[in-house]
Amino acid sequence: MSPTRKRDLATAALGTAIAGYVLVMAMYRWFPPITVRTGLSLLAVGCAEALWGRYVRAKIAGGEIGDGPGWLHPLAVARSLVIAQASAWVGALALGWWVGVLAYLLPRRSWLRVAAEDTTGTAVAALSALALVIAALWLQHCCKSPGDPMENGESAEN
Repeated sequence: MSPTRKRDLATAALGTAIAGYVLVMAMYRWFPPITVRTGLSLLAVGCAEALWGRYVRAKIAGGEIGDGPGWLHPLAVARSLVIAQASAWVGALALGWWVGVLAYLLPRRSWLRVAAEDTTGTAVAALSALALVIAALWLQHCCKSPGDPMENGESAEN
């Protein structure tokens, strides 16, 4: 399984931001209010993944995978890696969406009252999505084995 490339995540976020901006331009009047709580679930998942990454990293660094009490099963690490990669993609798409919405709202908040009210919640949601992407990439990094050739930037396709 190859690591998720930041370039691919950035491309997905940019494409989603453009599509989101166009969609918001056409349909903003039918959107429900965007509150500060709107994106906090992304932040909660990001925090959970960051804590899990810290735990996995400590277990791997301590050599406690598969050898005795308190060990971490290799399948748990593999599942964590899959969750990290999926979360990175979800976070990138959510970040793109919220950046697109924010790009629509910021220039209109001085003369459109609803846009001014939605700006704070949209910014919190965008930052929460960014936190999810960062936490997912951190968890992915923590799932590497100590002797992993990808650690030093070497390619597996030599």
